[in-house]
Amino acid sequence: MTRDDGDTAVWTELADAADEEPLVDLPVLAVVGRPNVGKSTLVNRILGRREAVVQHVPGVTRDRVAYDAQWAGRRFTVVDTGGWEPDARGFAGRVAAQAERAVESADAVLLVVDATVGATATDEAVARVLLRGGKPVVLAANKVDDERTESDAASLWSLGLGEPYAVSALHGRGSGDLLDALLEALPEAPPERVAETGGPRRVALVGRPNTGKSSLLNRLTGEDRAVVDEVPGTTVDPVDSLVDMGAETWRFVDTAGLRRRVKEARGAEYYASLRTASAIEAAEVAVVLLDASEPISEQDQRVIGAVVEAGRGLVLAFNKWDLLDADRRDRLEREIDRELQRVRWAPRVNVSASTGRGVERLAPALRTALESWEQRVPTGRLNAWLGEVVAATPPPVRGGRQPRVLFATQAGTRPPRFVLFTTGFLEPAYRRFLERRLREEFGFTGTPVEVSVRVRERRDKRS
Repeated sequence: MTRDDGDTAVWTELADAADEEPLVDLPVLAVVGRPNVGKSTLVNRILGRREAVVQHVPGVTRDRVAYDAQWAGRRFTVVDTGGWEPDARGFAGRVAAQAERAVESADAVLLVVDATVGATATDEAVARVLLRGGKPVVLAANKVDDERTESDAASLWSLGLGEPYAVSALHGRGSGDLLDALLEALPEAPPERVAETGGPRRVALVGRPNTGKSSLLNRLTGEDRAVVDEVPGTTVDPVDSLVDMGAETWRFVDTAGLRRRVKEARGAEYYASLRTASAIEAAEVAVVLLDASEPISEQDQRVIGAVVEAGRGLVLAFNKWDLLDADRRDRLEREIDRELQRVRWAPRVNVSASTGRGVERLAPALRTALESWEQRVPTGRLNAWLGEVVAATPPPVRGGRQPRVLFATQAGTRPPRFVLFTTGFLEPAYRRFLERRLREEFGFTGTPVEVSVRVRERRDKRS
């Protein structure tokens, strides 16, 4: 695979941003409210950028999703949540449970109410729960788009939460006053610490819809960190979680299932796809989860391709392994040989998110992929190896001339990038041959390897 310097610069910027101080060190604000009152739109207004997925239908946000925010020189964490209905059952109840957990772990709460509708029975029930919780609560009367609707906000004093701050999440009206009030409710951020090297390795958990990504994340964290349902596409926003696995802490991001190419998606699915792509870019290694009980699909291959094109480490995890009989296992091996030839270098782990079987093997596979992703081959050893390979199997003749491979250098890591200096063009098949032999000699298990060619122009001897 190839990637230009512009892509490398973008990746470096994303990686540097992800290395900032962990979110857990900052004051936490939970944004709650019943469905479709504009919570995610208000979150985007607070952040000053479009992060949370927004669509004009209820229930787009399902999990609790954390974002880093800043106002008046102070940093804090904003946790967006799904619609909170205290008496909800089933799927809606699981979404509401995520909102309740967000409140429990927050330092302050922002309750968003639709001022044009007024205080509903659900709003009143949520307010009673918040009053009992004892956390500082700021009340946002949303959808106050002009002066004519300001009187609608005044009626929300009846909730007993103090002054309703009239805002328009869509247009930004009143957002400055609301942010000032939020800073007063939040505790002061801890003093800045000297930046520590390293930190949890970033792992993107990706795959097509309904392969069990959220179930696996919940199994790894030991809690219901993400909403799980049999309906495909339950996860919309990336869900960030710290996972203790194999005597090490990892930062896992559960992502929306990629159904189709980003340019073919619509509505909330489009923005969810963008966020999944961003999560892959910001990760160091990706676990692609496949449903072992079903044939490997074009969608599976597209997800794997997205990870490879992004240049991230790759681990293939085959979920629902406990459901397979001997015949299906034999068919799966043939499918892997046929459909996943281009990523034979990726480690495979067979797991069951529902029972926990095999999940302990994820950590060693991730470490192997990351070590390969950061591996550097000394130039002397690289060229000694290259000389032997080229002498045994020279490049094919092209245009009546046989190109010579002069030398090679490793241009970078994360992923490993090699540049071959030659006297002529090398056929793609020969480059693939060199990549295969490179892996045989130096490993690179679990990482893409980029091999590019730089042709040296022949100098005129008379000049």
